[in-house]
Order: sequence, then structure tokens, then C-alpha cells
Amino acid sequence: MTGLGIVLAHLAGDYLIQSDWMANEKTKRWWPAWAHAVTYGLPYVLVTQSPLALVVIVVTHAVIDRYRLARHVVWAKNLMAPKTYRHSWSECSGTGYHQDRPPWLAVWLMIIADNTIHLAINTAAVVWLGR
Repeated sequence: MTGLGIVLAHLAGDYLIQSDWMANEKTKRWWPAWAHAVTYGLPYVLVTQSPLALVVIVVTHAVIDRYRLARHVVWAKNLMAPKTYRHSWSECSGTGYHQDRPPWLAVWLMIIADNTIHLAINTAAVVWLGR
């Protein structure tokens, strides 16, 4: 049940609770990033009673979203590809994928990477820092 709770809390916090203002402004300013991170953490109160796990979930969420860190992870993992698939950061800075990738696909792949990073951290926090 914990795994399902973690996934449902993530989906509720990132997609149901997050306002359009938070989604559009969280990468530009800290106030919307923190507002989103705190409201994102609310569903996790039903998953864990560990204050430390909640702090880890909220703080890492704010930092990851504020700096759009998923794009850096995507770009770095693509550096392991053959040379013809490796591109400079200036050609990939929007999503981590090269500009020749269809924009809709690059955005969705970055969102999937972002969700995976959040879920991995949140699972670790809940499992290792207490339920």
C-alpha cells in the first residue's frame, strides 16, 4: 500500500493541487516554487508521519522544480551516447534534449524524467526515514 500511496500523493500534489500560477512561475521565482512544494507535500501526510521524510520531500521538490533539474539529468545521461548523439548544453538547455527532437516529445520526456526523480526521492524518504 505504501508504494501506491506514494504514487497517488505525487500525482495529487503535482497535477491536482498545483495551480497554473505555480506551474508557470516556479522556475522563475522562489515564492511560487515554495508554494508548490509545500502544497505538493500535503498529500504525503497521509503516507508518512515522519516529519523528516516530509521535509526531504518538500525541500527536494522545491529545488528540483525551481531549477528544472530534470533537464540537466537528461542532458547528462545523453552524454553517454555515441558522439553523434551528444550535443552541447546550449543546444539542449530547454529540456535536456537536442533542439531537433520534436518539442512535444522533448517536453514529455523531460516531465517523465522529472516525475521519476521525484518518485525515487520520495520513496527513499518514506522507506528510510520512517512511515
